[in-house]
Amino acid sequence: MVSVRSSRMFQLPRGHVKPAGHRSCKTRLVTKDGRCNIEFGNIEYSNHFAYLVDFWTTFVEIRWRFVLLLFVASFTGSWFIFSLLWYWIAKSNGDLTGQNRTDGHVQCIDNVNGLTTAFLYSLETQTTIGYGGRALTGHCAGTVALIIIQSLIGVFINCFMCGVILAKISLPKKRAKTVTFSNTAVICLKKGSLCLLIRVANLRKTLLIGSQIYGKLLRTTITPDGETIILDQVDIDFMVDAGKDNLFFVCPMTLYHVIDRSSPFYELSADTLPQQDFELVVFLDGTAESTSSSCQVRTSYIPQEIQWGYSFLPIVSRTKTGKYRVDFSNFSKSVRVTTPHCIHCFETDTDQRNHNSHNQQKTGIDNMGFQVIDIHDFVDITKM
Repeated sequence: MVSVRSSRMFQLPRGHVKPAGHRSCKTRLVTKDGRCNIEFGNIEYSNHFAYLVDFWTTFVEIRWRFVLLLFVASFTGSWFIFSLLWYWIAKSNGDLTGQNRTDGHVQCIDNVNGLTTAFLYSLETQTTIGYGGRALTGHCAGTVALIIIQSLIGVFINCFMCGVILAKISLPKKRAKTVTFSNTAVICLKKGSLCLLIRVANLRKTLLIGSQIYGKLLRTTITPDGETIILDQVDIDFMVDAGKDNLFFVCPMTLYHVIDRSSPFYELSADTLPQQDFELVVFLDGTAESTSSSCQVRTSYIPQEIQWGYSFLPIVSRTKTGKYRVDFSNFSKSVRVTTPHCIHCFETDTDQRNHNSHNQQKTGIDNMGFQVIDIHDFVDITKM
């Protein structure tokens, strides 16, 4: 028999399936898609030069709109700057239209007689188009040196911009976009323990090699000395049925954290959870199988996104042809299940059941044919 107290500890609320949780507008450090919501202020002016020293990382991390602007500005700017130099050489040599030319005048550049034609010649030179209408005559040493310099700078700009664009396209965080976490976390019983569960899925068939999963609990704490620590970090260990490290991440997995005395969630209950102020950040590190680049996927959960007394719906099934099918329509859906009201209630009920089971244990074997006989008088049957 189950006691009345035990029946109250394990309550099954009304309703059945709960859809994916809504996104809360509460400010958080890590957004649901993994971006960090942090701002740096009062940085010394001299420290901004560090971004110029590490210019490669700066160009790779800037937004695409600025990369495209830099792409256009670098080419058009170099064409225009060298066009001014070609124009200056032509003007110095008297090659422009309207300049007084003497008999036997030798031009440095053919068909460059204005700023427009100088710009076209600069563009044709740097892009190696070579229409043939404008060309060096070879009679001026300065033009030979300038065309060498422009060719070298043009190659450098081409290599740099191609490298920036290729690096931005192949950033590891793009691979992280194909790894998704459930919108909500749930708390329920798993393998005889009260656990916090989170679901994660790899949307590509290529694996993440050497995947590791861990979490950080961010909260504001006050030390015994009265010091307030904002964003105090506490380690949260997550496990899966297949282990903790080097996961075979080929299908969606359910991560679980056992809520025991060492867990920071030990004092929580179904009533106090929504009133808490913390943020659970979950990380998944791995190496992409196709590109061998390391990537990190992260998301966060606030108390309003953790459902007490729910369990995820199954999403993996097997078809008649023998293939395994994953139904992502139920990826973030959960169903209400019988769950203790708090970890203390669960431990108390477990201890009570173990105590009752221990008292009911029998130390011997009953013999149903044995009868107890009371002997009131002692009879001496010994005969001499």
